[in-house]
Amino acid sequence: MAVTSRSIHTGRRIWSRNRQIQRTTHAALYGAALVLGALAVYVLIGALIGRINVLLDDVRYGYPRTMHIQAFVGHEEGSGQPTHLIAMNLDRQVVVLELPGGDPSRMRSITGPYLFGADEHLTPVIIGISDIDGDNLPDLLLDVRRERIVYLNRDGVFRLPTPEEQARLMQSALP
Repeated sequence: MAVTSRSIHTGRRIWSRNRQIQRTTHAALYGAALVLGALAVYVLIGALIGRINVLLDDVRYGYPRTMHIQAFVGHEEGSGQPTHLIAMNLDRQVVVLELPGGDPSRMRSITGPYLFGADEHLTPVIIGISDIDGDNLPDLLLDVRRERIVYLNRDGVFRLPTPEEQARLMQSALP
């Protein structure tokens, strides 16, 4: 019986002999580590910016998110005091409180939209006054998440426009 010997090429021997495979593998691992590192930095910076925005809104609007203005809108302002309007996001429900002529005994509430989605209880409600329909009476404007809601000033109260009024407003807004 004859015995022959032959060297067996294992993975380590092939790896140590072929420098091109080593360089390609190291470059691929280095590139993958760079991509994962950049992704981790992107996620951390995004979370930090989001947290800073929430803190700025906490300082600017408080919690619950609240904004108020005073304006002469023609609602029981015989005493010479302006009407005080307070817009709030009360746990995703937008509410506007109106104190005609600054008198809290005649307070009215206007129910706005309900906000759906994650963290919508942190959304600020921006309130404004402007004559939208051209009747020389200031109308109430609410800006919530890049959406504007108009309440028309009619008969001493703010109310949502009828479909006909809304169509007219859309026509006047077109160039």
